[in-house]
Amino acid sequence: MHTTPSRPDRSLIRIALGLSLVALVAFPATSLVGAAGADKVPVGTPEAAGLSAKRLQRIDDVMHRAIETDQISGAVTLVARHGQIAHFESHGLRDLESGLAMEKDTIFPIASMTKPVTGVAILMLVEEGRVRLTDPVSRFVPEFTDTRVAIRRPAEGSDEPEIYLVPADREITIRDLMTHTSGLVSGGAGSQEAGRVAPRDGTGTVGEWVTALGAAPLDFQPGMAWAYSGLAGIDTLGRVVEVASGLTFDEFLRQRIFEPLGMVDTGFNVPAAKMERVVTLYGRTSDGLERRAVPEWVATGTLHSGGGGLWSTAEDYLQFAQMLVNQGELGGVRLLGSRTVGVMASNHVGDLFATSARTGGRPGMGFGLTVEVVLDAVAAQDNRSNGSYAWRGAFGTAFWVDPAEDMTAIMMVQTPGGPLRTDFENAVRQAIVD
Repeated sequence: MHTTPSRPDRSLIRIALGLSLVALVAFPATSLVGAAGADKVPVGTPEAAGLSAKRLQRIDDVMHRAIETDQISGAVTLVARHGQIAHFESHGLRDLESGLAMEKDTIFPIASMTKPVTGVAILMLVEEGRVRLTDPVSRFVPEFTDTRVAIRRPAEGSDEPEIYLVPADREITIRDLMTHTSGLVSGGAGSQEAGRVAPRDGTGTVGEWVTALGAAPLDFQPGMAWAYSGLAGIDTLGRVVEVASGLTFDEFLRQRIFEPLGMVDTGFNVPAAKMERVVTLYGRTSDGLERRAVPEWVATGTLHSGGGGLWSTAEDYLQFAQMLVNQGELGGVRLLGSRTVGVMASNHVGDLFATSARTGGRPGMGFGLTVEVVLDAVAAQDNRSNGSYAWRGAFGTAFWVDPAEDMTAIMMVQTPGGPLRTDFENAVRQAIVD
């Protein structure tokens, strides 16, 4: 277990911090080097992007305070506005034990930031007429026909509730999966039974798991609640992509999204030649940061999870996020029509997300197709603009797209929880000066 760093370790951290304190006052007017595909988002100046170089340094301050107080060991932060990078910095260490500095090209497990990528894949197939949002999932996975719902009721003479099954009022749809309103393995009465009838085997394939999931009871009637389906719901969409496209899910993403956008470091498995760039995961303890293994649901070579399986870098994910800022296009490569991006970023669930017990209640917020949406920033007490949409990952990573400000921001860290995401949002927004 790693405890609070000793003096030598602290010195290493301070050296790394010092290297990241260079203010981004001016950048060369060139594009970042990338592979064939769309032109990379170019590097510009903060001033050209309507941002204050001096105020952007507050992002560094936020990250450095988090490092000094053992909230994280390091981070990579990136802000792009008006189509150019205005801030791109690495902070601290990617591995405490070896003292390796965080680098801009460090590779992170992005966990649920995979979900919007899966959402875009589905929407591409919707545009091609291969999938409809209203389609029942059983059109692609027949095992989802005749789905049942698990109900809890008090059991006489027992502290354990009785669980019984009733027919679903309707089949779950593609839209239900994309909005977390399907009830498929979302923490309710049916989830325990789902673990029995459809255990997730990391040595299998997404097709095998999703086929088994068809026999799992739902946690509630489809469309009646919002409850996060961390893996099962969006993984099922990955199987839909396979059936509808004729490609394996990983190949679809590679051929149709990653290569066209020049995302050279994004995929479900990190090649051996790039392993030295992978970040170390940490958890917080009363004694400091503790090294943690990559969970089994990420560390799989065959089950390509649309819900949480991708690895990426800040620069790579920027290409995806900037494509969304640009309403579906990047550097002459168009993945989605502008109206489709608008549908993705619209609230599809009424007040179900804002009032969900699973979120603790989030007034002013809605949920789109694999992304949360800011409907009323004041009511939500949120630092982002109305109309912004976003998602985040289990290990602390986060991004959002702000159409009103023509901006996207990305934070890559390797320790979950805490107020850092909110602090980062504030530090970005206060730097806008135009």
